[in-house]
Amino acid sequence: MDLDAKICYCFHVTRRKLVNFMRQRQPKVPSQLSECGGAGTGCGWCIPFLKQIHKQSDAELEVLTPEEYAQRRAEYIRAGKGKPPPGAEPICEPTEP
Repeated sequence: MDLDAKICYCFHVTRRKLVNFMRQRQPKVPSQLSECGGAGTGCGWCIPFLKQIHKQSDAELEVLTPEEYAQRRAEYIRAGKGKPPPGAEPICEPTEP
């Protein structure tokens, strides 16, 4: 995913913001990335990706397109695994096979 792709859809935090936060603040643990615009504190979908960014392993992020990432988030929320806060970006509609 490119630097301007959203990682946290609940609080509209891009990969660029997170990468810059990492460079400037050098957080000790992944949970400190929540200080970057609240990333990871909404539905929880982006937490595994925040952990990847923290350990600077972008392997999974590089493989997913922004559309695939949004689709997987929608599936995660529909499965009842997280609830976006008010004002979060709405989940995308399922795509037809």
